[in-house]
Amino acid sequence: MGCRRTDSRSALLRVVAETDEAGVIRLSPDPRRRLPGRGAWLHPTGDCLEQALRRRAFGRALRVGAAPDPAAVTAYVAGLDQTTS
Repeated sequence: MGCRRTDSRSALLRVVAETDEAGVIRLSPDPRRRLPGRGAWLHPTGDCLEQALRRRAFGRALRVGAAPDPAAVTAYVAGLDQTTS
């Protein structure tokens, strides 16, 4: 999504949009690919996530009107980057 390269699903991270009780739309990582709703796929790297955020691709891919909060996905990808370094 961010880098626009295709890859196998096993190499990609699924991301879904969830609305909390306050009405805030948040992005959630879905590594098990089980959460309900429309999903967006990206490489679980900081570069790919950064490109997706810069292009505002999550809002379009997940069909949400407002800009979603990417904090959970950013933390998840940062944790993966630290374990691979």
